[in-house]
Amino acid sequence: MNNSLWAELKLKLFKSGNPVLLYIGVNALIFVVFSLISVVFFFAKMPDAVAGFINDYLAFPSSPALWPTRFYTLLTYQFFHQGVFHILFNLLWLYWMGQIFLDFVKPRQFHFVYLGGGILGGIFFALIYNLVPVYQPLVSESTVIGSSAAVMAVFAAAVTLVPNYSIRLMFIGDVKIKYLLLVYVILDMIAMQSANAGGSLAHLGGALFGFLYIKFLQKGTDLSSIFKKKPKLKVVKNNNVKQQTNTVNQKRSI
Repeated sequence: MNNSLWAELKLKLFKSGNPVLLYIGVNALIFVVFSLISVVFFFAKMPDAVAGFINDYLAFPSSPALWPTRFYTLLTYQFFHQGVFHILFNLLWLYWMGQIFLDFVKPRQFHFVYLGGGILGGIFFALIYNLVPVYQPLVSESTVIGSSAAVMAVFAAAVTLVPNYSIRLMFIGDVKIKYLLLVYVILDMIAMQSANAGGSLAHLGGALFGFLYIKFLQKGTDLSSIFKKKPKLKVVKNNNVKQQTNTVNQKRSI
């Protein structure tokens, strides 16, 4: 029965062709694996070992001195989370907004927005930390992790595409998603003065990416087209062409 459950989950999350479920599955799997590893280190009296490794080698740093050796963290940081509630809320919003967005775009476009939003979110966080004086004393020790920027990119892209789309919230009723995004953006702007200012800046950078992608798309430019597979050209030998020509001529003479 356990094998059957795992096979069903694997088929649903990783082989369905649905990018929303794929990213939910990847994020959840990474979180579970590293959480279980952290339990082992906890019993070995090293409770912070896993969190320290993630922060040092997988989170995206704001310090430019670390970028040459930590360039890959622009991608890896998007798949790690600090706790259960961090990943839970990210994946819930990814499911809700991702399904809406996917109703109007191709999987290739979804991948581009998700990953591109995460990348721009990290870059936006690092640039603000390095350029704005109030954050500069924190540059050497600040990192960011989580899929929030990628999720916000999907959220903003969906809102830009269908701003009047409504969802039903418990105790509130039907709410247009453009108002939900507005609330989140305002909260992130307020949180720029909090301890999690880096995360809020990454959210805003991700939202900006999702917004710009749809604006370009509406003007006829699909930025995700760089991922399109180019058709392969077939080389036809001359002797084959001659043989086909002869066959046609024979049929005509008959």
